[in-house]
Amino acid sequence: MGKLDGKTAIITGAGRGIGQAIAVKLAAEGANVVVNDLDSGPANEVVEKIVASGGSAVACPGSVTAPDFAERFVRTATDTYGGLDIIINNAGYTWDSVIQKMTDDQWDAIHDVHVKAPFRILRAAQPVISKAAKAEVAAGLTVHRKVVNISSVAGLSGNPGQVNYASAKAAVVGMTKTLAKEWGRYRVNVNAVAFGFIETRLTTAPADGASTIDIDGVEIKVGISQQLLEAAKSMIPLGRPGTPEEAAGSVALLTYPEADYISGQIIVTGGGWEA
Repeated sequence: MGKLDGKTAIITGAGRGIGQAIAVKLAAEGANVVVNDLDSGPANEVVEKIVASGGSAVACPGSVTAPDFAERFVRTATDTYGGLDIIINNAGYTWDSVIQKMTDDQWDAIHDVHVKAPFRILRAAQPVISKAAKAEVAAGLTVHRKVVNISSVAGLSGNPGQVNYASAKAAVVGMTKTLAKEWGRYRVNVNAVAFGFIETRLTTAPADGASTIDIDGVEIKVGISQQLLEAAKSMIPLGRPGTPEEAAGSVALLTYPEADYISGQIIVTGGGWEA
């Protein structure tokens, strides 16, 4: 028996890195998982991995910033599995510059993916959650649902060169605390995990210094220099970056029944590094 048997989870950005680790972790605990990624290939690969391990998953590829995505994402869960119990807003990336060099496009793109997309998904999910909660109350049942939003230590303390990202992740904190108050009556626990330095393709030091990702046709540089990587490691009390699996573990904890009385909280997963 898994801790999440019979639950249905939707996870954005789950084709790679932390998102993939979250999807695999929740599926291993018995959850049905709807896997989103910008690209269909990685999303389908994660679905195949979960199914091969005896789990249940379907893919819902596409950009979380598309106007029709949120409704399609929620509908995939309800049409496939008949309900929705866990929402993980994980998708995101960075597009850094100091403020005097940052363009409106950089600002808007980062806020669209980190703030507007989760807002739209939660808004689309509200009618489903409300209807289910009312039916459960009428039947004398107590059922908790879980939302885990992903923030960052940058959103708590700021970070040079990331005014767009830091402000977006700070907005996630406000969204989380507000929804915890609005949705408590539905028995929905709404929390956030603020990641510190987690080693993924977005934070590693590329050998040639030229790693990029393609976001809607725009090539965005990712990764950090070896010098910055070593400096960051020296500031982490545990002495190393976290792994995607460790990051996923902190998210999974907030979806378990043991977390049924935790809501409106921001959990820092940073190896002791918070600033």
